[in-house]
Amino acid sequence: MPLDWEKVKTKYGKGFMVPTVAGGKFLKVSHVDDDAIYIETPIWSATLHRVNLEKGVELIDQGTISSDPGLFVEDYMLYVANERATSVAHILRDLRILDATETFSIRC
Repeated sequence: MPLDWEKVKTKYGKGFMVPTVAGGKFLKVSHVDDDAIYIETPIWSATLHRVNLEKGVELIDQGTISSDPGLFVEDYMLYVANERATSVAHILRDLRILDATETFSIRC
C-alpha cells in the first residue's frame, strides 16, 4: 500500500507530537507540506523528504525492508536515505505502517 500523503498532511500538517518507544518521549513534527515532514528538537531540526518516505514504504511492501522497527532503521539507511531513519521509524510506526508491537534500538 502506498503512503497516503493526504493522511500524513491531515495528521501532522499543523504540528504533532509523535510518541516514541522511549516511554514518555515524543518527536515533534512542526509541520508538513507537499514535499516533506519537518521535525525539530531543542538542538536540531530535520527534513524527512516525501520521496524517501514513499520509497521506504514501497520497499516495505516489496519485502526488501522489514516492517520490524528494529530492522527497518538500518535497512532504511542502506536502501533509501541516511536522513534521520529513527525519526522515520517513529512516524511510520505511529501511522501503523511499521509493526507497533515491536520496539527498536539504534546500534552504534
